[in-house]
Amino acid sequence: MEHITSKLGKGGLLLAAMGIISILLSVFNYNIRLLAWVDAWGNTTGWIIRILLIVIGAALFFFFGSDEADGDYSVDE
Repeated sequence: MEHITSKLGKGGLLLAAMGIISILLSVFNYNIRLLAWVDAWGNTTGWIIRILLIVIGAALFFFFGSDEADGDYSVDE
């Protein structure tokens, strides 16, 4: 189960990064090839999809990406 959650965290980070890169590239009228379909429904919908990619990706990374905080750090005396 830990393997799946770590993959979800990494996938969320990838989604958020793709959303941020897509926003930066859209300023120069470029786009990531995987996200070329985003502007097919218009400019406003494209921006909504980009923002949703960042929000959903950040949420996945926040909830599933931090495995280090879940360990047992108790000290036995």
